Amino acid sequence: MSVLNIARLGHPILREKAKPVDLKALTASEDNELQQLIDDMVDTMREEGGVGIAAPQVARSLQIVIVEYQQNERYPSQDDIPLTVYVNPVITRSAKETASFWEGCLSLKDLRGLVTRPREVTVEAYSREGKKMVVEAKGFLAVVLQHEIDHLQGKVFLDRMTDLTQLAWAEEWETYWTEKESAQSPGAI
Repeated sequence: MSVLNIARLGHPILREKAKPVDLKALTASEDNELQQLIDDMVDTMREEGGVGIAAPQVARSLQIVIVEYQQNERYPSQDDIPLTVYVNPVITRSAKETASFWEGCLSLKDLRGLVTRPREVTVEAYSREGKKMVVEAKGFLAVVLQHEIDHLQGKVFLDRMTDLTQLAWAEEWETYWTEKESAQSPGAI
């Protein structure tokens, strides 16, 4: 397995709509490049300290999202999320109720921004084995899935921000915003 290079903001692939994955190719038993890509994306996400990663972030125009969270330093108060692969994910329902959360991104590694998103979403996708799945996500998982699925549509969290005065370098965010944010809104969701 390999750690792949992260496409940073400015790379054209981050602004393109990703192509759907051919499910027959995903589940083919011979040397499977898609399964290898998924393994490499997991390694890359873990190496970079991410909570999620989308294929465009490793310069692949494919609708693949991987999410995993286990006591990550960036979000210490959040519940664990088991390693899950989402192939061709689609948000089929979004709650009207919203919440704001300070987001970061492997493709914009040193920035944090306050983004308002639906508090709950329903996502339909396929597993890496090609099995249909429906996920009812709320809270932190809902934020992570929306963030990563945005990458498949050529969007980054900056596109969702409504107030750019809520954009900060990571170090300044930790210095000036984390304590203030915790006092106002425990868990930031």
